[in-house]
Amino acid sequence: MNKPTSPAALRVIESDICIVGNGAIAKTAALGLAQAGLSVTLLGPPMPPPAPAAADPGWDARVYALNHTAYKLLSSLKVWDALDHARVAPVDAMIVQGDGPHAGGLAFDAYGAHANTLTWILEDRNLNQALDAALRFAQNVKVVSGRATGLLRAPDGASVHLDDGSAIKAALVVGADGAQSWVRGQCDIGLDYRSYNQRAVVSNFECELPHHGAAYQWFTGAEGIVALLPLPGNKVSLVWSAPEQLADTLRTESAQQIAERLAVYAQEKLGALTPLQPELVRDFPLRLMRPHTMIAPRVALIGDAAHVVHPLAGHGMNLGFADVAQLIKTLSERESHRGIGDDRVLARYERARKEDVLLMQLTTDGLARLFETDIEPLRVVRNFGLNLLDKLPVLKRRLISHAMGK
Repeated sequence: MNKPTSPAALRVIESDICIVGNGAIAKTAALGLAQAGLSVTLLGPPMPPPAPAAADPGWDARVYALNHTAYKLLSSLKVWDALDHARVAPVDAMIVQGDGPHAGGLAFDAYGAHANTLTWILEDRNLNQALDAALRFAQNVKVVSGRATGLLRAPDGASVHLDDGSAIKAALVVGADGAQSWVRGQCDIGLDYRSYNQRAVVSNFECELPHHGAAYQWFTGAEGIVALLPLPGNKVSLVWSAPEQLADTLRTESAQQIAERLAVYAQEKLGALTPLQPELVRDFPLRLMRPHTMIAPRVALIGDAAHVVHPLAGHGMNLGFADVAQLIKTLSERESHRGIGDDRVLARYERARKEDVLLMQLTTDGLARLFETDIEPLRVVRNFGLNLLDKLPVLKRRLISHAMGK
């Protein structure tokens, strides 16, 4: 049974791969690479003692829309079946609305995409609990709690040094440590950064009318992008990509006041909204981050360490799962005479991910820029574009197929 190990008890830990990070992407990578026959050390920061379990933990404000790539990967690792499926909502339709008096519209549904469902909405807590349960019994995985202080790379391997003097030696170090990646910083990888001057305000609500498994998104212009994602039952999760000034205002308001603001958009489709947990409103900054490379000698980056995109399409996490799937595939298919940290092997991983990552960056960034501009001629053009796209079924199917990860 894998329990987090104090690094002081193991002065030198040797494994094929050291993964730095403690989020869902890092944990999934550890499980997947171990299943592929590699020994893995998963290094995360020291964890605080667990809080007493609540009788009803409520609904997590942080949710993800996972596509078919994520589903296949998690299913192959037996994690999907371990989720609490009473708290997972399939999305059967996506309805996008433009802004202004002549708002354009665009709708996708699972039937038109020839799929059982478009995507699945689940909570961060639900996903991590299933991953943690799998890690406790995973073969070839050591879970280590500690703080990294140095990364040394050499032609024959790499070592991650911890603040207590111990070290983890590996043929490959995987940076899965988020947008402010320590691993990326140790490799002096350049970074293009731009703030959207927006924050995502998140909370959960009960809706008066059934959502029928539909996800709604409104491009509002001056007030940003409002998304309501279905949760099981008559519940929805809000992700409001709001300009900084509005976000500041929203964070001073109660969830009930936010619900009243949402009535302008949601009343017709969902009826009145009632906060599930009035005190639970969170926010996080929105930015575009483009590291100049996803690899360095003996290092590969995955997840937010490798790319951060605007959440309007809900695919930041899916890009990370696709990174994991591709890294496993690339390492498994390498020639027998090449090691897992071989420069050519890592270059194949980066090439395989380049197009998908670039396309998502360009799409989300372009849409965010287009719809944040509150100028009437642009409003007319973008609403016309939404209406036109809605009438082109072949193009619609290609777009939704890509978004689904098929």
